[in-house]
Amino acid sequence: MKGTLSSSPVSVYENVTKEQFLHFIHPKREPALLRGVDIGECTSKWTSEYICEKVGVVGVKVHVSSSPQMNFINKNFLYKTLPFDELVKRASTPGCAKKNHFLVPGEFYYLRSVGFDRRGRDTADIKKQFPNLAGDIRIPDFFDENCFFSSVFRIGSPGVQLWTHYDVMDNLLIQVQGRKRMALFSPSDALNMYLIGDKSQVLDIDNPDCHLYPKFILSQRYECIMEPGDIIFIPALWFHNALALDFGVAVNVFWKNLKCDLYDKNDPYGNKDLIPANRAIQMVENATKLLDTLPHDYKDFYIKRMISILETKILKSNEEGQF
Repeated sequence: MKGTLSSSPVSVYENVTKEQFLHFIHPKREPALLRGVDIGECTSKWTSEYICEKVGVVGVKVHVSSSPQMNFINKNFLYKTLPFDELVKRASTPGCAKKNHFLVPGEFYYLRSVGFDRRGRDTADIKKQFPNLAGDIRIPDFFDENCFFSSVFRIGSPGVQLWTHYDVMDNLLIQVQGRKRMALFSPSDALNMYLIGDKSQVLDIDNPDCHLYPKFILSQRYECIMEPGDIIFIPALWFHNALALDFGVAVNVFWKNLKCDLYDKNDPYGNKDLIPANRAIQMVENATKLLDTLPHDYKDFYIKRMISILETKILKSNEEGQF
């Protein structure tokens, strides 16, 4: 049985200044689609030909899948290395890799830039990995430069849809080329998202299986279509799902919006839970292992006691948030 979700539009703001963002938009802790913000010459310059000329044959590691709906839980993709210009050719011209494909003709490609450190300890920074392109894009100064974490260069085939997940940092997604549909869900819907770590198990958010995920259709969905030049502000902990309607080029920028010592220093991707939260989750997991040593009826009783404690905390947290 399939179900559908109603959706609400993401709020749209025109010609936002730094002061408007910091004093009006950011404190709301809600997604916001920003239009008319100066992002430099990238929207006019970054054609397929131009970015290939500027980057050339540098090898990049990409996700390759036979399905446009990529998911990180079942990992229905391979990591492969392609020359940058070949990636752009394949991603921008569906079906062109009829002979030299990795999986099937018409396969799908997605690049999420990473740091140079092969051990995965370096964060993505467009100024380091793509210096010949970095000068074309103007990243809005909507946050303290000392809080900057990463700037991630992304390329995707038309139709590529990324798994629903949350990040622990605020970020601005800058859509440079192509259109993209963004679907977002509030952190308050966490109990409806069927999480494994930071990812939702609900892969098909447009036609969710109501038998497997009955709570998901209770979630409030927010949605917008991004055009070239648009920016979307995605607050930390908001679940988001991106669907490329065209061949797309984008850059998103993450920054630490909380005290720096709350973040894991060994986290190049910026998706590890905050240190206190991670410790608390580990304690819960250890507690459930301890309860496994008890008979079933005792185990069931004490799990419910733990749930009762957490429910009380949720109620108290909600009450505090209203004042």
